Amino acid sequence: MKTLTANRKTKKAAALSLLIGGALALYLALTPGTSTQAGPVVEMYQDPNCGCCTDWADHLKEAGFEVRQHKTRDMRSVKVEHGVTPELSSCHTALVEGYVIEGHVPAADIHRLLEEKPDVVGLTVPGMPHGSPGMETGRYDDYAVLTWRHEDRTPAVFNEYTHD
Repeated sequence: MKTLTANRKTKKAAALSLLIGGALALYLALTPGTSTQAGPVVEMYQDPNCGCCTDWADHLKEAGFEVRQHKTRDMRSVKVEHGVTPELSSCHTALVEGYVIEGHVPAADIHRLLEEKPDVVGLTVPGMPHGSPGMETGRYDDYAVLTWRHEDRTPAVFNEYTHD
């Protein structure tokens, strides 16, 4: 029986392939945004005709969240069900890990909420301030991200964004 042996070129090509494959695997493992593991799941409720809501969902996806968008014409019922009063209200309502996220809350604040796990209902950016995520219009309003509790609906400031 004749045994076939690899020649020098074949051995070099195989070694080079292993080296390149290993380098590619290391690069993918260490590069942000290339993970195959999804981040926290955000269940988002929005009016079917609202474009800024989709822009906010894209902002969250870029920050590592998995966003599931649900379109409904009855946003009032969604807000009432989750304890969002008219004073706290914005255009879309989202749920993530037991918290309510109302309006154009920056992803960084949601990550902080999920890390700190305070005893609050959730976060809100009331209204639709220009310059907040999903409301990039070229104009910038100052705004606050607020928290609230079920038993005391008086909002507290979680974070503030000011622009000069």
